[in-house]
Amino acid sequence: MSSTEPALMTLTAVAQAIAEKRLSSHEATRSCLHRIAQWQPKLNAFMTIEAEAALKAAGAADAALARGEDRGALHGVPLAHKDMYYDAGKVVTCGSRIRRDFVPATTSTALQRLKDAGSIRLGALQMVEFAYGPTGHNSHYGAVHNPWHVDHITGGSSSGSGAAVAARLTFAALGSDTGGSIRMPAHFCGVTGLKTTYGRVSRAGAMPLSQSLDTVGPLARTAEDCALLLGLMAGSDPEDLTASHAPVGDYVAATAASIKGLKIGVPTSFYVEDLDSEVARILDDTIAVLKREGADIVRIELPDQRQLSAACQLVLAVEAAAFHKRWLIERPQDYGPQVLMRLQNGLAIPGVTYLEALRWRGPALAGHVAATSGVDAVLAPVAPVAAPTLAESDVGNGPGAEAVIQRLTRFTRPINYLGLPSLAVPAGFTRAGLPVGMQLIGRSFDESTLLTIGAAFQRATDFHDKVPEPA
Repeated sequence: MSSTEPALMTLTAVAQAIAEKRLSSHEATRSCLHRIAQWQPKLNAFMTIEAEAALKAAGAADAALARGEDRGALHGVPLAHKDMYYDAGKVVTCGSRIRRDFVPATTSTALQRLKDAGSIRLGALQMVEFAYGPTGHNSHYGAVHNPWHVDHITGGSSSGSGAAVAARLTFAALGSDTGGSIRMPAHFCGVTGLKTTYGRVSRAGAMPLSQSLDTVGPLARTAEDCALLLGLMAGSDPEDLTASHAPVGDYVAATAASIKGLKIGVPTSFYVEDLDSEVARILDDTIAVLKREGADIVRIELPDQRQLSAACQLVLAVEAAAFHKRWLIERPQDYGPQVLMRLQNGLAIPGVTYLEALRWRGPALAGHVAATSGVDAVLAPVAPVAAPTLAESDVGNGPGAEAVIQRLTRFTRPINYLGLPSLAVPAGFTRAGLPVGMQLIGRSFDESTLLTIGAAFQRATDFHDKVPEPA
């Protein structure tokens, strides 16, 4: 198909084109399905593809629009999401053997709000088993492959979401971020991913992993697309008492603002240590672009991020093990070896140690707020390396597994522990053609500033416009 292929449009552009009847939902859906047929054998990004139902829904959306019925900001836009968002009457596997046939009776709040805005379903996207892994491997359903280099990882656990958005198989996708699971696929696959503030988006009907760390957020082409989705999903929810009543901002309007005069902090340690040389180069290039766009770059000293990372890992391990305890007793053979190992490790952590990690969160957040009081956001790499190969990161439950996991997630976990928002944006490519992302870290419930900076960076660069070619 040509460069005018509808699937290559951004979410914002396709939604507007359908609303203005310059493009039909049927055409947009058919374009996505064409690319899915072309890419799925190479990527393994989808768990299920519902072509016939999607085209039928698209036809209904077009007919409704012809009658003057506008269903919302996503009227007729085809989307697919991580296979952990409950959709009443649909199998939701959570990437696992244990829930291979699980059919929920309710629909997750985040997904329902996107449906209420008029979106239609293309199918469900692959993920790491129970969202507990950073690489994209899955011993039950196979690894998801990176569309830029299919022998490399996508990152996890929102592996299918990262690959599908990058290959333009869906205009956007829900992911989840508990220790980096939105930002790492965004970084490794060259797309934009928003880890929201803890409590900004309801988690009702989303498979739990860690009750005090889980966040819901989008992966999409641009910061503007993420802003559109966040505005539709954010807000309180009687089905999730941890969902905040904080006001929902006009996130799309924020993406049009200038960054002139904004102060962006660059850490002097941790996030700039042990970087691959090409990641370091792209960080310097990103700083240069932001300076040219009018931002003030300030060097800042953050509290010990290693302690935050360790505390996040501990809380995650215990809370995940608590959720899985019954299945660990009754069905240990139905877990993949790495996930089983990590869950069993969580059972061995003393309750006192877990409670200490929880109690330290308040003082740790206060320390971070004090250290960043003079800046509007913090800039850091998402990971110290571009995507490793599937083979070199396929460590199973061997002795090197935790070392691989810790290195890939060392720059993402501290933000989950603090509950802060972070936006990952495509920032460049290695000489081998692998994408590299940078993350902007903000204040609680200030996604708007991150989206402002991300959109300004994307107006000045074209990394987010690059499209992988089928091998």
